[in-house]
Amino acid sequence: MPHPSPEPSTTPPDWPHCGHGTTPEDPVGCRGIHVPGHTACLAHLADANRDAYLAGLAPGADIDHRGTPFTELLLNSLLNALCDPATGHPRLGIARFESATFQGIVEFGSATFQGYARFGSATFQGYAGFGSVTFQGYAWFGSVTFQGAAWFDSATFQADAGFESATFQDYVGFGSATFQGATWFESVTFQGAAWFESATFQGDAWFESATFQSDARFEAATFHGDARFEQAVFERWVSLGPLVCTERVRLSGAVFNGPATLSFAARRLECRRTRWSSTAEVRLRYATVDFAHAVFEYPLTIAAEADPFMLPDGRTVAEQALAHAPDATVRMASLRGVDAAHLVLADVDLSECLFTGTVHLDQLRLEGTCSFDTVPPRRRWRPARLTQRRTLAEEHHWRAQQPAAVRGWNPAVLGAGHAGPAQLAPVYRALRKAFEDGKNEPGAADFYYGEMEMRRHDRTGTPRAERGLLHGYWLLSGYGLRALRALGWLAAAMLITIVLLMGVGLPEEDPKQKATRTVPPGGGRVTFEIEKGDPQNPTGDRFTGKRFEKALNVTLNSVVFRSSGQDLTTAGTYIEMASRVTEPVLLGLAVLAVRNRVKR
Repeated sequence: MPHPSPEPSTTPPDWPHCGHGTTPEDPVGCRGIHVPGHTACLAHLADANRDAYLAGLAPGADIDHRGTPFTELLLNSLLNALCDPATGHPRLGIARFESATFQGIVEFGSATFQGYARFGSATFQGYAGFGSVTFQGYAWFGSVTFQGAAWFDSATFQADAGFESATFQDYVGFGSATFQGATWFESVTFQGAAWFESATFQGDAWFESATFQSDARFEAATFHGDARFEQAVFERWVSLGPLVCTERVRLSGAVFNGPATLSFAARRLECRRTRWSSTAEVRLRYATVDFAHAVFEYPLTIAAEADPFMLPDGRTVAEQALAHAPDATVRMASLRGVDAAHLVLADVDLSECLFTGTVHLDQLRLEGTCSFDTVPPRRRWRPARLTQRRTLAEEHHWRAQQPAAVRGWNPAVLGAGHAGPAQLAPVYRALRKAFEDGKNEPGAADFYYGEMEMRRHDRTGTPRAERGLLHGYWLLSGYGLRALRALGWLAAAMLITIVLLMGVGLPEEDPKQKATRTVPPGGGRVTFEIEKGDPQNPTGDRFTGKRFEKALNVTLNSVVFRSSGQDLTTAGTYIEMASRVTEPVLLGLAVLAVRNRVKR
């Protein structure tokens, strides 16, 4: 949203200024603007003339006292002259106090500014009270210096409000304040505590490049537009929230030098290149989080909050502004460029998260229920060729670009970039190790599968022979993770073995033993040789129950790498040898797949 340009603030020499008290060191003197019809400002006007000017004011009158030095008594006299008898509170039209100086206690409490109010470059040397003030026009506090506490609790800004480059040297409170237009706190310096409890921002709120040198509290604040804290600096411990933002909380480029507790119910949280120099906890509801290239040197936790946030007094933060949101799920959009060694994610949805470029991803800690995307569901009209498993969003993007891609893979959104199998294999490997280090071996299986899939499809980094082996490994057992696939191949191999044995492997009849007698010349001992005839190839009906029983016996013994002792034809001998190699391997792959799914 463009920043409305305030009327150009003029320097004292450009307006008819009082000039009272000029010295060689200060040739300009008093910078107060002339009171209409006089040649002095309100502070240096003669008593009789001042009384006459104040008596001529009426509630709602326009006033211009730029550069005027106000004492507590003088300001009270001015406000009393503008007091509305019906309400008992001051009512001002256009009010110009640029470069004015306010001494002592300043109290505009419950006043109404019907026109624009300009306090640009003013200085409040003591307490400044704007509690319950109503600004019906644009309120400008740019470059103001508050040397004492400033109080804006329950103030209402019906138009835009600007505090750019203002300095609050002491406590400032905007508790329960209402900003109906856009609000600018850009480049503001909060040297004391800044309290925005229960404040309502109906337009965008800009805190870009603001500096919070002390506590900053936004408990129960509500932002109906963007809450922008880009390049803001938080010097000490900070607690932002719990607050509600119907649009985006933007912390990109912000710096947190102290411990931070952030609690947001927001549609989106942007923390690109945000720097965290101390421990931090980010608790969220509804939000989609972009953490690309964020830097944190200490443990940082991003967690989804299951229930609405609670305030210290036990009240629940109202979330009616987000009633149109589909659910309160927290989704990660990107972790690219992040060093995940100190990162903890709890109960967040990672189905759309971009991981390529993340450093030390194997040290990422996933707590609670962290969900990933899955492969497209099976279609009734095609074979079940896609086994359900957890996948990365970037694999979806890559597969959706392939010419033969099946329906259901999610295409990349604008700005997601491009990552192929060569880039995704290390990501899957790192996530697999993260699950294994967390003693979640079954949970790591899907990421091992994804790693192997990317290696199988990588035509640049994986040699062709290795890709062929991986393809066979995938086809037979899903990389040792799909027990049903291995068992299916085992059943098929056994069936083929049985059919081949019945067809050509078993002889027509079992060979009979024969005895041959040899009588040496002249008598003596008789020697008998027992021989067995060669098996004869089968003829006639080969597929009988008896032959099936024999073939099944041979096949089952082959599965457990044993010889059945059955007489076989020459072809049957080779068939048995082949089955004794292949079928135990398939059985072993099935056992391995079961083990990989249940091991702890």
